[in-house]
Amino acid sequence: MDHALRVIEFDRVLAAVGERAVSEAGRTAVRGLRPLPDAASAGRSLAAVHELRELLGSGDGWVLDPIAPLDGALRRLAIEDAALEPPQLLACGQVMAVARAVRRLEARLDPDGLPAEHVSRLWGEAALEKRIARTFDATGGVADGASPELRRLRRALATRRGRLVDELTRYARSLPERVRVPDGSVTVRNGRYCIPVRREGKGIAGGLVHDASASRRTLFVEPSRAIEAMNEIRELELREAREVDRILRDLSSAVRARAPDLATSYAALVELDSLRARALFAGEMDASPPAFVEAASEGIHIRGARHPLLALDAGGAVPFDLDLSAGERVLLVSGPNAGGKTVFLKTLGLLSALSQSGVLPPLGGGSRIPFFRRFFAVIGDEQSIEASLSTFGAQARNLAEILDEAGDRDLVLFDEIGSATDPAEGGALAAASLGRLARQARLTVATTHLGDLKRLGDEKAAAVNASLEFDGTRLEPTYRLVRDRPGRSYALIIAARLGVPEDVLADARDRLGPEHVSLDTLLARLEADRGEVEDLRAQLERRAGKTAERERDLASRETALADSERAAARSREAERLAALREARERVEAAISRLEAEFATGDEARRREAKRAARGEVERALRASSRAVRALGESTPPSAAPTVRAGDAVRWNASDRPARLVEIREDRGLIEVGELRLTVPLRDLTPHSAPETRSSTRPSRSAGVREAGRSSPSRPDFRIATEIDLRGLRVDEVEGTLNPAVDAAVVGDLPWLRVIHGKGTGALRERVGQLLAADPRIRLFRTGESNEGGTGVTVVEFD
Repeated sequence: MDHALRVIEFDRVLAAVGERAVSEAGRTAVRGLRPLPDAASAGRSLAAVHELRELLGSGDGWVLDPIAPLDGALRRLAIEDAALEPPQLLACGQVMAVARAVRRLEARLDPDGLPAEHVSRLWGEAALEKRIARTFDATGGVADGASPELRRLRRALATRRGRLVDELTRYARSLPERVRVPDGSVTVRNGRYCIPVRREGKGIAGGLVHDASASRRTLFVEPSRAIEAMNEIRELELREAREVDRILRDLSSAVRARAPDLATSYAALVELDSLRARALFAGEMDASPPAFVEAASEGIHIRGARHPLLALDAGGAVPFDLDLSAGERVLLVSGPNAGGKTVFLKTLGLLSALSQSGVLPPLGGGSRIPFFRRFFAVIGDEQSIEASLSTFGAQARNLAEILDEAGDRDLVLFDEIGSATDPAEGGALAAASLGRLARQARLTVATTHLGDLKRLGDEKAAAVNASLEFDGTRLEPTYRLVRDRPGRSYALIIAARLGVPEDVLADARDRLGPEHVSLDTLLARLEADRGEVEDLRAQLERRAGKTAERERDLASRETALADSERAAARSREAERLAALREARERVEAAISRLEAEFATGDEARRREAKRAARGEVERALRASSRAVRALGESTPPSAAPTVRAGDAVRWNASDRPARLVEIREDRGLIEVGELRLTVPLRDLTPHSAPETRSSTRPSRSAGVREAGRSSPSRPDFRIATEIDLRGLRVDEVEGTLNPAVDAAVVGDLPWLRVIHGKGTGALRERVGQLLAADPRIRLFRTGESNEGGTGVTVVEFD
């Protein structure tokens, strides 16, 4: 199987996937992937990659910090009492920090998924992590503050070194000018502080020579007076080194105590890095996890498949779909050279091998592919001089191995089967081999140029012909897979394009047998017919697109028109209600003044008040009627009158009870208290007979009748203690609530329960506005819990 994976370039694809890992260990883990032994394991791995792909595509995403390599540190920790080097300890601390950061991801993962399993293995000890961070400075060296003793020693060293440098500088300046080196300064040679002097001044400077310049003209001398001070400095440096070694050993021992946890955590991070790299690759490919088919009775369904490496290129790859039934076990692909047959062959192998290795391949949703036990592939020229094998010999040897080993759960890929030998014998051998593999292997995919093999798909139900489409006009491949049709080779046509003389081509055509010419002619006719069908299909799709665009445009216009009409209707209704509201206010004011006069004035003043009130009401009526006519009808007029003479009615311009006395064509004479008015019938609505009132408290209307010594019959209203406004729009509330309040006032009810629901609160707010503007209402409040709570407003009357 390793041979098959190599020739389909499996490792090359894994290397491309691994480039998305943040650590070298993660890249190595991706490159080491191989097909898993069973479909359940592969499916769980693909589900993990898909889960991380969804997570990476979410708004929060997931950024994984670089993971320092720990292999060397873990091997050294296995050695008792061995101290880690500063870079190794810093790597341990960095891995702890990354693990602690990734642990925060746990709440966003499926608890039963593979990523959550890896996250649960992560370990990080904050105290140890901080201790490591405090031990080292920004350069990676042990910091002065790693211990009090180290700080003391380094301060002493700095003081001693400074003093020695000052002393040597003064001494160098005291030397004769002929001995001094211009611009010379104190320097360090072999760990000792020295001054530069000319060679001829060695005896004058005295001391030990530690080095010389390249020209040998300058010597670096440690003067005798500096030797003792330098020895003291050297002693301090040794003590410093011992303290640093002690600090590193103590810290290494602390890390060694948790080495198993650290190793487990590091391995989990590497696995997560590998999964994340595969998830990033899947996101770039827009890949979907396929379903694995294990039963031989199930078919193969591939959607939107592309070669992974070609899909990464700017030009992309042409996707293909492939459907094979359970009985179709051989796919024979033909077509011209450079038409994409070998790429197609490798793509099929890669899709399966990658999926079974836990890598989401570039497949579309709904794909179902077999779970293969083994992979066999013969692709390319495998001749060997050392093994004395020709191209055909290498093919025959591989074919023999495949026929001997391939089973009913294996995939066989064979490029140019039967080639590199006599076409007749090679074709016969290939046909016989494919017939055997149709009974033996789960799926065999072979490419060929041999004409005899192109008929195999017509002869055997288990074999299916397919071709990679080629544009015969432009002589360019389209790379589109066409099932159930063999492809032409175009050998002579391509040869002509590449400059082969015409007389040679003519001779070659004459040498072709009639059977080959007949087949090629048939394939050419099929290609031409297919081209015409494709053109017709494209025209139909364009027309369908234009039709759909027109339908969308018409639907959009209809929606806009309906919205405009609704908005206009709401605007007209609002203006109509405003006009009626203004008229009602004027009527109410006139009637109130009339009531006051009837209660306190004499008969003459009553008549005058009655006349003035009638005039004011008629003016208000005319104004509201003009406004309503100017706006047009908000609702279609009734087909027949809904009120009759003698009915109790409600007039839209007043909250007062009224009775229809007489109908005059489209207008009616009504009585409102002491007034008689002529109004449009459309402004009148009927009311049923009132219920018997239990309250003995006289109404204001009754008071008016007593004062005027007249007893006109009371109008009838539909009186109820409850009104339900749920389901209405805000602009519909006023037209429903006001009649209910009118009826409650006429019926002398002590309270009214208004149901508006909770919802957004818009209905409740509008109800409050209307009730607050009504002087007949003593108070209104939100309902108690047993009355409906905030979904109800309770109105109490004077």
